Amino acid sequence: MLNRIALSWSGGKDSCMALHELKKAGHDVACLVTTVPTETGRTFAHDEKTERIQAQAEALGIPAEFIHCTFETYTKDFTEQLMDLKLRYELDSIAFGDMYLEGHREWGESLAQAAGLTSLYPIWGEEHESMDGLKRFIHTGYKAEVMRVRKDALPESWVGRLLDESFIRDIAKKPVCPMGESGEYHTFVFDGPLFRHPVQR
Repeated sequence: MLNRIALSWSGGKDSCMALHELKKAGHDVACLVTTVPTETGRTFAHDEKTERIQAQAEALGIPAEFIHCTFETYTKDFTEQLMDLKLRYELDSIAFGDMYLEGHREWGESLAQAAGLTSLYPIWGEEHESMDGLKRFIHTGYKAEVMRVRKDALPESWVGRLLDESFIRDIAKKPVCPMGESGEYHTFVFDGPLFRHPVQR
């Protein structure tokens, strides 16, 4: 049976590839879910402006739902608002773009269970497969740029770089996860096969 899904959406390459895999399997992605701490007014995952997430959602033709929370009550707020979305969108699942960090998966599974949903991890794999994941994202035709780096991992000059063949070559030389799974870098996806039009960068 195909699922009706809320997708945890950061605006970056991981959640975009999760969306790609879900759509390829024929699932109904009912909404994109992004957490926004009241302390910052920007997204929790990437410290991104909500307007940019909204622009992505419009280009993808999928509603964006912003879950407003605090750092102190993050999980509680997420769970309660997810339960509301479950009723409104008739959801049975929530999907995440995590690749191999077990702690992230355990948290997501616990969140889903508390909200009465099934958790899905469409791009889950092994750490050694992360370079293949980066290549798959680029070769599938999605366009993304680096919008933030962890300064102890990558030079700040990488902000603004496009994910392309030269990025693959350069990231391979760095002692970091090629997909930035530990926050080494974050991206903003602005075009690709599922986009009805490019998002302004």
